[in-house]
Amino acid sequence: MLPFSRFSHYFLEVARSGSLRKAAEQLHVSASAINRQILQAEEELGMRLFERLPDGMRLTSAGELLLDDVRRWQREYQRTRQRFDEIQGLRRGHVSLGLIQALNEGAIADALSQIAQTHPWLRLDLSVHDSAQISEQVRLAELDAGLVLDPQGQAGLSVMAFAELPIGVALPAGHALGASQSLSTGQLSAERHIIPGAPLVVHERVEMLYRRHSLQPENVITCNDIRLIKSLIKQGSGISILSLLDVMDEVDRGTLCFVPLRDSHVRPLTLALCCAPARQLSRAAQQVIQHLTQVIEALAASR
Repeated sequence: MLPFSRFSHYFLEVARSGSLRKAAEQLHVSASAINRQILQAEEELGMRLFERLPDGMRLTSAGELLLDDVRRWQREYQRTRQRFDEIQGLRRGHVSLGLIQALNEGAIADALSQIAQTHPWLRLDLSVHDSAQISEQVRLAELDAGLVLDPQGQAGLSVMAFAELPIGVALPAGHALGASQSLSTGQLSAERHIIPGAPLVVHERVEMLYRRHSLQPENVITCNDIRLIKSLIKQGSGISILSLLDVMDEVDRGTLCFVPLRDSHVRPLTLALCCAPARQLSRAAQQVIQHLTQVIEALAASR
């Protein structure tokens, strides 16, 4: 069809620039290829579209008419595409999502940014809370979906995707223990410990680990803010037992090291994308969930 053909792109650029050579440079094709398309169209239409002049190309009266029509066809086609998107819920849709603070950076944040850029008319309501609050809002249908930790403790949720992320030791970049494949708690006795406090989800696992191994390090730092813990580790103030989820972005950037613990009793943290089982999701929400599902599955496969 003429409005959607290669010819229409060539025709518009030649009309704009007034030159086969300039159009070819702009479109990164040969001038002869553009000229062939124009000659073929002139033959099919039975009309000359351009006057060939020594200093370039000038539209004929027929060319001026066609230029107006092609521009109008393209505007109408764009409106049609927008209506298709509205039917699918990809534009002027509304999606509400809850996520934990640990996801403020990294792959999930990047995915949300990509969704926002790809669908500029999509309204995204993003709420950052703890897992328990997000789970409750999802159950009450106040949110379309939520990204929570350890969903097995949250009844009434349907898990769409999940990734298990190990517990290990977060160390400053370049630390002597950073090259280890795994670490035992005994290897940490000489280090200053930064202990994650409540209400951080990893707190309970770390507390149980210390009790099981009778770990009583001296001069500990206790902190209930992951960002501050990571800042202290980077500055060499100590090491900390955390989930890979807590430090994934820093590990990928090389600003922190993460070494899994050699302890079969330490369960990994589960990051899960959840929604209410009976909730009827809009097309827009389904698209966002599908995109996030792919990100979480890739995350699980890479670890």
